Order: sequence, then C-alpha cells, then structure tokens
Amino acid sequence: MTSNKLDAENLKGPQKSAIFLLSMGEDYASQVFEKMNDKEIKEVAFEMSKIDYITPEALSIISHEFVKKFEGESNKVVEGNSFFRKVLANSLNDEDAKAILSDVENRKKNFPFTWSKGVNIATLTSYIESEQPQTVAMVLSHMPPDIASEILSAVPDNKKGDIALRIAKLGEISEDVVRDVDKALKNELSSIGGPGGGKAGGIEVLVDIINGVDKETEEKILGTIRQNNAEMADEIKNMMFVFEDLINIEDRVMRVIIKNIDSQLLTYSLKTATNEMRTKIFSNLSQRAGDMLKDDLETMGPVRLAQVEEAQQTIVNIAKSLEDDGIIMLGGKGKKNVLV
Repeated sequence: MTSNKLDAENLKGPQKSAIFLLSMGEDYASQVFEKMNDKEIKEVAFEMSKIDYITPEALSIISHEFVKKFEGESNKVVEGNSFFRKVLANSLNDEDAKAILSDVENRKKNFPFTWSKGVNIATLTSYIESEQPQTVAMVLSHMPPDIASEILSAVPDNKKGDIALRIAKLGEISEDVVRDVDKALKNELSSIGGPGGGKAGGIEVLVDIINGVDKETEEKILGTIRQNNAEMADEIKNMMFVFEDLINIEDRVMRVIIKNIDSQLLTYSLKTATNEMRTKIFSNLSQRAGDMLKDDLETMGPVRLAQVEEAQQTIVNIAKSLEDDGIIMLGGKGKKNVLV
C-alpha cells in the first residue's frame, strides 16, 4: 500500500496550511481553526485527512515560507485523519464539527481513483494494460503521479511510449466519463473500497509521471515520443530536470541547494555520481564539510541503486521547490541560472 505523502514541489495553499498545522500540534491547530471560517476549515481539514507522512523537504519549504512572510532526516509520521478530527472537536461545536466531517468524507469518497493507493500495483497494472491505450492514458493522468509512475514502469515496453504520447496529447475529459471508468475499474477489481473528474492530461501531467519512473522506462518513453513528435520530446526533456543537470547551475545557487539538503542524503546521492558532479558539490562545500563528506563516502558500504536514485531525485525535488518559492532560479536550456 502506498502512503499519502505530499509532493513537496507542487504544494497548494490548503496543503501548506495542513502541513503547518499538523506540525504545530493539536492545541495550536485548534486555536487557528477558531479563527477560520467554515469554508477554510473544510479545505484544510480535507487535506489533513489525506496526509500520512510529511517529508523533510515539504516541512522545510512550509517553515521557510511561513518565516519569510512574517521570516530533517526522516519523514515525520502523522495521523492526519485522526488529528483533524480531534482539532475539530476541540474548536467547534458538535453540530458544526459533524457537518465538516461529513463534507470531508463525501469529498474523499468522490475523488476518482483514490482507491488505487491501496491496490497491489501488479494486479492493477494487469487490469489496466488490457484496456485501449487511450483509456490507459486517461486513467493514468487522473491517478496520483506516484501510482501512475509505477504502472507506466510496469506495462510492457512496447506500450510505454504510446501511452505516454497519448497522455501528453490528452485534453479535458468529461467528469461523467472519468467517474464511469473509475467505477468500472474499481468494480472489476472488486477491491477496496474531494471533488474530481474533468482533469486534463497534457505534457505537464506526463512530465510528473516520467519524473517518477526508472531511467530505462524514461528513455523508452522519450524515444517513442521523439519518433512521433520530436518537438514534443524536446519540450518534455526541457521541462524535466535531473540530478546531473545540477552541474550546470551557478555555484551560488548550488550552495543554496546544499544548505537545504541533509548530509546523509547528499552522501547517498554521490555514490554513483560522475567525477564532474562530485567536483561541483565539493567545490561548494567548506573544507570541513567537504572532508566529512569524503569520509562518509569512503566508509559507506554497498547500497541499493534504488536508494541512490531516490536520494538524487529528492535533491532534485528540493531544488525545484526552492525555485517554486522564488529562492533560486534553475533555468532551462540556454537560460542563465541566477538568484532572484
């Protein structure tokens, strides 16, 4: 089962509020809820109910933004669903609390494909891949990106590129169609068991999915897309930002990124890094920090490639989050990377 972890680089207002209040504790959140209107409480409570983990980068981003407006080493485990229920009970009368709880539960039930987080990926993939490529594209574009990435990685190689191309070209889908497919697939699986539907596919959706697949799948997808539409392939590639791209950013930008990275994460990321990337990192560390990092690398035993790739992707996500917050500018092809 996949846990509900927020994507640190794509946080929206209610999600940021939910993270902040969850991290501050029940008493503080209760006081804040007392100053919010029903609509605001419903939005934040709904987001709280979906959170199982708060990643260090997400918490760092929210904390920085909070401090900026007025100015970790492992995921923080939280019980978002029970947390917001306690907060509601402490801050509202029984009638209002029940109304908001009812609204949150109805929205969660009505959100298409949320049940996919509790289904075995292999089982889900076997059902989905038997559908027409256009249907598969529509389903994946409406699923959580992490689930869609796993499924796209698991489908046969000869289907990956075609499905990805269709996701990139997918326009807005009727809410009724989305819900019909959602219901049919859930019933067919006979498994588990917010508003949804109408979401468009498109290149941005595809990039989110590709960012979560393995390197081999990524290359197959881009290869197929390039054969059909070289311009689209270039656009997708330019929108993507991978670990080795950090070599090309300015040193002062790199130093800002490094300051927001846990030392263990940095050590893991350099396990398979090129000499050029290692030079880039060490040149932006103090002598003491550089010596400590070298010692950690030398004493580190064998690690799984998946751990290294996860560490590298986490660093990329942190860099993108800093860019989204206007703290740095990563730039693109031919663009200058400067602080703003």
